[in-house]
Amino acid sequence: MERPKEFKINNFDLLRLLAATEVIFDHFYQHLQIPISHTATKILYLFPGVPVFFVISGYLISASYERNSNLKNYIRNRALRIYPGLWACIILTLIVFTITGVNFINKQTLAWLPTQLLGFIYTPGFLADYGFGSYNGSLWTIPIELQFYIMLPICFLLAPKGKLNGWFMALFVIFVGLALVYNLSHFNEKITKLLRYTFIPHFYLFLTGVIFQRRRIYSSKFIYGKALYWIVPYVAFSMFFFDRIDAAYFTVIQYLFLAFTLLSMAYTLPTFADKLLKKNDISYGMYIYHGMIITVVVELKLVPYFNLMYLIGGTVVMATLSWLFIEKPFIKRKQKTIHAVG
Repeated sequence: MERPKEFKINNFDLLRLLAATEVIFDHFYQHLQIPISHTATKILYLFPGVPVFFVISGYLISASYERNSNLKNYIRNRALRIYPGLWACIILTLIVFTITGVNFINKQTLAWLPTQLLGFIYTPGFLADYGFGSYNGSLWTIPIELQFYIMLPICFLLAPKGKLNGWFMALFVIFVGLALVYNLSHFNEKITKLLRYTFIPHFYLFLTGVIFQRRRIYSSKFIYGKALYWIVPYVAFSMFFFDRIDAAYFTVIQYLFLAFTLLSMAYTLPTFADKLLKKNDISYGMYIYHGMIITVVVELKLVPYFNLMYLIGGTVVMATLSWLFIEKPFIKRKQKTIHAVG
């Protein structure tokens, strides 16, 4: 008898872990200025971590919002997921940086620290020369994720009655267009950097996840259990066209192709992640802690004695501790809230 296609049984936790690992690889080679071959670069960017996070975020958060659209509970649940881990990371950063010679007793800290705790990430002037110039190079997506959280209820609120699917498709087309404009336009450096840290050039990825979720295409015979049928052409396309299509167009096409591949991977052998990870999700910790480790290694001039395995090992330890003692207890509170409302 064919197993029922359950929406909630999937491999997204494992896919997020793989996405976080890709970001670690990318930042290791980038920030430690370790050269890799062109072929290795193409392979590394087959599974770009940040777009993967954005698509999965749109998929899961929209599903959660539609199950319980109470705004107070929505805000509480999102805050319980993102802030405890972030605060722990920032507090640890303050401790480690202080030990390595940074003086946080200054006027800039008074403005900087509260904004970091709120998730509005930036590197202050007094840390500009620390490490590789960013106190944690992986946290730049946090404010974008927060903007997604704000935009989702607004999108539902503004939707024409009875036309939600069409509304989200229209938004998707608009934001794909805006992403292309951003990629193709030659703004000055300040405007480019400013736009990069807004939701605008990234929102089409989040909306892709929302549309996939609303249309329940995971159960399609072309998606469910068909990961291999997506992975092979996706890899072939990405490797062949990496240098043959203008990057502005290639990234959008590749990310959308990846989104379908990702969904099929999530629902192929859908119990695999739970069996492997036992419902533990250290992906967030992996993502937020590795950047701090890298910048401290650069600051202390330990690069010649450091390697990728040390980075992954250290990050796994910190992410596991974060999951067990910080994130998981707060997520349990979040689940209680959902169950109480449901």
